[in-house]
Amino acid sequence: MAYELEMTSVVPASPARVWERVSTMAGVNHELWPLARMTHPPGIARLEPAVVRPGERLFRSWILLFGVIPIDYDDLTLLRVEPGRGFLESSPLLSQRLWVHERTLDAVDGGCRVTDRVRFDPRLPVGGRALLALFRLVFRHRHRRLGRFFATEERWQRR
Repeated sequence: MAYELEMTSVVPASPARVWERVSTMAGVNHELWPLARMTHPPGIARLEPAVVRPGERLFRSWILLFGVIPIDYDDLTLLRVEPGRGFLESSPLLSQRLWVHERTLDAVDGGCRVTDRVRFDPRLPVGGRALLALFRLVFRHRHRRLGRFFATEERWQRR
């Protein structure tokens, strides 16, 4: 059975500036910290259209609870990468038969609307509702961290 969630927030930066951040593994890991961290090969630190072959695995990323304990892996597979606009990922995970994550960036008054849409289908027949609640918490955390990053950056720029 598949589950879906959507999370939206507005951050005080342009879509181009937000893309500079969210398209890097450092940016992804900043959003996830301290809950988790995702590994990546040293040569791939940014989601670049030139590096991505749509539909082909880019790399295996281990998902580390609290940055240390391996709890899952993500065979990162992107279907679409649009700099300044977002991406569409459809990756197999150890724990998920299906994991589709779309992030879109839209210009709005006051900055950029960031929307994450996730659809997943757990491999195990039980626990889907608990995972839905967990993933909602994780994406809420990610949006808060991203918003704080740009709010802090904006305050420093005004000084």
